[in-house]
Amino acid sequence: MTGNSASLRLSVNALRAHKRRFAGTFTAVLLGVAFLTGTLVMGDTLRASFDSLFAGATGGTDAVVRSSTVVTVSGDAQGTRQPVRTDLVARIEKIPGVAAAEPNIQGAGQLIGTDGEPIGGQGPPTLAGNWIQDPELNPYSLAEGRAPAASGEVVVNRGAAETGGLGIGDTTVLRTPDPVRVTVVGLAAFGGEDGMGQTTFTGMTRADAEKYLTPRPGEAASIQVRAAPGTGQQELVDALGPVLPADVEAITGAQSTEENQEMISGQFLSLFTTLLLVFSGIVLFVATFSIHNTFAIVIAQRTRENALLRALGASRGQIVAATLVEATVVALAASAVGLLAGIGIAAGLQSLFPAIGFPFPEGALVISGLSLLLPLAVGVLVCLASALLPAVRAGRTAPLAALRESTVDDSAASRKRAYTGGALMAAGIGAVLTGVLATPSIMLAATGAALVLAAFVALGPVAAGRAVRILGRPLDRLPGVTGGLARRNALRSPRRTAATAAALMIGVAVVSLFTVFGASLKATMDQTVSRSFAGDVAVSAPAFGAGGSGLSPQLAPGIEELPEVRTAVGLGRGVAEVDGAGRQLTVTDPAALADGFELGAVQGTLTSLGTTGIAVAGTQADEHGWKPGSTVELAFTDGTRQTFTVRAVYEESELAGDYVITREAWAPHRGQDSDTLVSVTFEDAVSTADGKAAVERAAADFGNPEVQTRDDYARSAAGAVDMMLTLVYALLALAVVIALLGIANALTLAVHERTRELGLLRAVGQTRAQLRAMVRWESVLVAAYGTAGGLVLGALLGWVLVEASEGAGDTAFAFAVPPVQLLVVAAVGLVAGAVAGRRPARRAARLDVLRAIAAE
Repeated sequence: MTGNSASLRLSVNALRAHKRRFAGTFTAVLLGVAFLTGTLVMGDTLRASFDSLFAGATGGTDAVVRSSTVVTVSGDAQGTRQPVRTDLVARIEKIPGVAAAEPNIQGAGQLIGTDGEPIGGQGPPTLAGNWIQDPELNPYSLAEGRAPAASGEVVVNRGAAETGGLGIGDTTVLRTPDPVRVTVVGLAAFGGEDGMGQTTFTGMTRADAEKYLTPRPGEAASIQVRAAPGTGQQELVDALGPVLPADVEAITGAQSTEENQEMISGQFLSLFTTLLLVFSGIVLFVATFSIHNTFAIVIAQRTRENALLRALGASRGQIVAATLVEATVVALAASAVGLLAGIGIAAGLQSLFPAIGFPFPEGALVISGLSLLLPLAVGVLVCLASALLPAVRAGRTAPLAALRESTVDDSAASRKRAYTGGALMAAGIGAVLTGVLATPSIMLAATGAALVLAAFVALGPVAAGRAVRILGRPLDRLPGVTGGLARRNALRSPRRTAATAAALMIGVAVVSLFTVFGASLKATMDQTVSRSFAGDVAVSAPAFGAGGSGLSPQLAPGIEELPEVRTAVGLGRGVAEVDGAGRQLTVTDPAALADGFELGAVQGTLTSLGTTGIAVAGTQADEHGWKPGSTVELAFTDGTRQTFTVRAVYEESELAGDYVITREAWAPHRGQDSDTLVSVTFEDAVSTADGKAAVERAAADFGNPEVQTRDDYARSAAGAVDMMLTLVYALLALAVVIALLGIANALTLAVHERTRELGLLRAVGQTRAQLRAMVRWESVLVAAYGTAGGLVLGALLGWVLVEASEGAGDTAFAFAVPPVQLLVVAAVGLVAGAVAGRRPARRAARLDVLRAIAAE
């Protein structure tokens, strides 16, 4: 019999005899592969669905005429383009090969639902524009009702109407951002769907769109062109080129569709799938520890069996190969089931998202070869890599080991392990401190964090013995000897205890990391508001994302007229290239800015910016070598360039922004104007409650935006962090489940290993209840060690992430450790440990006493 056939026969026999031992490994691989497969399939499906949606909605547009002048700032992939003149439409329509041309006037417009709340705006944009009359050029199609014909009439996409409880004939408010009373006369679909995801659209007459969405009549975002029969898209673009102004370009409809598809893919789908892939990696990383621990325990239990095989002539290579074949069989079987489960997960999420308010486009699941082969390969590789060290350890089994009754685990006293772990810990902490304090470097800090993680794993058995002794002391006080036996069982094999707890430690560490980082973000936001916001109340637009229409620039002057108000200053936003780089501009009344916002020390004066002056933050002034009197060139989206004089340099810029100009300076270049925040300061004798009530009454005429006290504004600014943490906890739940399955599997294997011992305990008087309690307390003790280590590691990595984030940007982060949330994490870890021990405890209690005593 050849070596390969012998190894295969050994593996098959071992799997048949001990198939229940690999249940935990099978489940861990299955869940990890399922999560990864579901992520890939869902990403491919969403990408294909959006591609099909855009292709269908814009299929009638053969060319798009737009400005070639664009200013791109950080976080805005498409940038801000100069509008084009609508009088180009008449010129374009005369070109041979053109069947139709219509202006596309587009801006921000947020509808108010029947409950008085704005529809959408928490991320995806809320759009308004002219209703394009040519049905082939209009990406939206009428599903019910009619097109707008008179001023004040609108068509709303059906998804937005359902969200806001609006129907045909209903009257509501459209924020543009100035409030406009509108009547819904039609409902529209986008490419056959109720809308483009959560994006809302309101179609107006062309006259209303020019009146409310553009600063100057006769301007549009672009011009949509349809070709005559027989004229190709590129042929049409070539014909348009000679008649267009120098700063206007034409692109094919296919190119425009591709840009829109890339925008969705780059800004949302890539981020979404990358996030899920990161958590898939975490899940598989945690699964690696559980799989490794299972194989390590099984190999330890088969020491005598492997020694006998060696004594009968089996080579080391055959023992190693037999173990790896077992791992491969388990991995292939679990990965195959995981692929099917992952496809089911993707199908379930596709049905679930619309139900929870994320109406992704419908479409059949897209299952590519990569989405199947990659998870299958990852599942097999993870399982084989996890089993490799135990397999090598099995191959080193000496034939004389068959004569030994048992082996002693002395890993807790291993000097080599202690020295190695200590060296890794010292190197990791040194790299972290250097990367976040001495010479800020995210890569160096990340390398240090990885070394610290490796040190925790290396020191696991050394730390396990000491930690279990400390954490298990309260168990000695339990009635009887149950608690003491549980502690001794955990101490008996420090390597096993550490390996069993490692998966839970990593899961808790990641949860703790995000908890600490989230608390630090919230503390930073609170610190920013406390340090930079000087008003009594804030009137704000949506806290995050590109959605919403903003606030009317007329709101701040209207509020300032109230007798209760001393000052009200609004912050508008503009864009321009500053010394060749796209930058956000703050458009405001600089003279009143210091009344509503803390600017710190100011060099120069904010009261005389006029139309040629600019104020800059100290960080930007230092970077460019500017000071009061320096000149800066700004290039605006309308193609004009203007030299501004730096008339003030201010210290604090978190809310005020890095560049400030007056509304008068911005007026010639502005697009649709809006504010993002209004700071209101009351007269000395006015209470916050009375002043807020007065502001709310005044704001009601401007679409009823939210009015908040300083503390409420800080909390709402941190609301996105809570949403992020909720998503993170949901995604990490699978990693924790796999870790608990690892604990349960390890205890089940330990029960099998201690069959004779447990039988003797029952024979000398231990009751079934006491036996169950002993196993459960051992599980809790292992979970306590993993949870405690995870909390320490997570807090350390959270600090590294906060400090590295601060070093990578200009924001001054505030590190915060949330004790209540971390205590909840600790409690969940302990409860989960008790739950994980229930099944092994029941199995131990069901052992037949006589058979257990007779067991080998």
